[in-house]
Formats: sequence, C-alpha cells, structure tokens
Amino acid sequence: MTMWVAVLMAAVIAFGLKLAGYLVPASILDDPRVQRVTAALPIALLAALIATQTLTRTDGSLTVDARLAAVGVAVVALVLRAPFIVVVVLGAGTAALLRHLGWG
Repeated sequence: MTMWVAVLMAAVIAFGLKLAGYLVPASILDDPRVQRVTAALPIALLAALIATQTLTRTDGSLTVDARLAAVGVAVVALVLRAPFIVVVVLGAGTAALLRHLGWG
C-alpha cells in the first residue's frame, strides 16, 4: 500500500466519522449521561497526552527529567489559580532552568 492510499483511506474514515456524528439523533445527545461523558472526555484526553509526553519510555523504563518538574510547577500554579500565561511561563522556565543546570 502506498502512502497516498493510506492518506486517502484515513481521510475517508475521518469524513465518515464526522458524518456519523451529524447523524446521531438529538435524543441521544440530550441524555444527561452522554453529556457528562462528553464533558469529561477532553479532560481525560489532555491528561493522557500530558502523561505520555512527560513520562516517555526509553529502553522499557520511564524517563524522569525536567519535564516532570515543569508539569509539577504548572500544577501548583494552577491550584493557586494563577493566570494561564503565568502557568505556561512558570512551567517553561522551570524546564529551561533545570535543563540549563544539567538535569534532563
């Protein structure tokens, strides 16, 4: 299978999934259980993305480096209700400082 066939197949599948979403009856979407699940999905997906990007596997083991400390500092800033830009700057600054010091 060539690359272009795979790309076209992925495009057709993505379009089909989008179309299927439009065909779901409103009665199903109005169900409170469905609304709770769809409200929680972005949080779960973002948490999974952060976890996989922070703790990458290297040779079958988890890697702990400056990214983990940066996420920890960002979480503390979020708990303290810091503005989003402050959270980003603190996390990036922590990672940069620790990498400059030779950790990670």
